[in-house]
Amino acid sequence: MWATGFRKAPNLTGADIQKCLPIGLFACLAHCGTVLASAVGAVSFAQIVKACEPVFAAVVGVLVPPMDLKPMLAYMMLIPIVGGVGLACVKEGKGVDINVEAFAFASLANAAAALKGKLGSSVTKALKSDPTKNMDAANVYGVMNIISFVCTVPLVIYNEGSTLQPDWDAAVAEYGTSSIMKNILISGFFFYFYNECAFAFTALVGSVTSSVLNTAKRVIIIVVSAVMFQEPMERNTVIGSAIAICGTFAYSLTSKAPAPKKKKE
Repeated sequence: MWATGFRKAPNLTGADIQKCLPIGLFACLAHCGTVLASAVGAVSFAQIVKACEPVFAAVVGVLVPPMDLKPMLAYMMLIPIVGGVGLACVKEGKGVDINVEAFAFASLANAAAALKGKLGSSVTKALKSDPTKNMDAANVYGVMNIISFVCTVPLVIYNEGSTLQPDWDAAVAEYGTSSIMKNILISGFFFYFYNECAFAFTALVGSVTSSVLNTAKRVIIIVVSAVMFQEPMERNTVIGSAIAICGTFAYSLTSKAPAPKKKKE
């Protein structure tokens, strides 16, 4: 779209791109963590742990300058989030049952997403405010995704370079090249299209509407993945994930609440 002129291409300097590099790196880690968590464990479990993202965001907001303090009520909403995820990990008659690897990858994704949001807010705001740079919501996501891809390649080569060809040959032998390529292209297209729409949507609607639909999205992903992949959802898992998701929704609303107006003397 940039090459055809259908969409204005970004007009960035080397300094602008350098500022975007850490954000692209954390975007890469956030996506990799989510994908790996879903690969080594249940998709629904990965999404339940992902509901803890506000906890990581709150910690990053306090520890990474400039400090971003939320209302006390927002911090109180972190309790049901953590408690709900903990309850979801308790299996009836078996006690706590955690897929440690999936939990670690999902937590990595949460931490990276929190850092990406913290570091990226000021950079993207500055880029969007300069009309000469052509950095609307869609182009911001495009640039970040390109940087994220560049950061991903070395990780793939290091971790899977020696096994990539044998695994590819085995997959081709079982499914066929056309089927694999079709799924890769469809998956990539919908991943990019979904995220670009999310960026544009967030820029157009208010925080309350965005929070409501983000909460609904997580519920839909958990339910659909449990049905499609036939993942068992025990009573504690359902109750715990519901508590965590409601806590996430409440945190979103309370953390974005406007500050109380000062009374005139």
